[in-house]
Amino acid sequence: MTHDLTVRPLKETDASDWRRLWTAYLDFYETSVSEEVYATSFARLLSGNTGEYRGLFAEMSGRPVGLAHFLYHRSMWTVEDTCYLMDLFCDEDVRGRGVARALIEGVHARAKADGVPTTY
Repeated sequence: MTHDLTVRPLKETDASDWRRLWTAYLDFYETSVSEEVYATSFARLLSGNTGEYRGLFAEMSGRPVGLAHFLYHRSMWTVEDTCYLMDLFCDEDVRGRGVARALIEGVHARAKADGVPTTY
């Protein structure tokens, strides 16, 4: 992993960088979403409401280079919630430098800190 790599929660001031990364993610899957979906999705990621997606950003030297979206939900196998890592993306120019691994580990750590023992 690169020493100048940090993972942190998504914040309101990340809107334009999140949109850039999310658009690149959608482009990879050869799809797009409406402006309403962009706005609604970003607001949901920041809401902190139970049952809504959450987001993490990976930064290298202060530049956002990756994102992860995850969701806590009920499970029929445990009393505790479980964590679903929905989306994972990093810029092409930083692939192979530990960004995706750091985001995955960040989601696991965040879930455990929130009392959610399982992530898939």
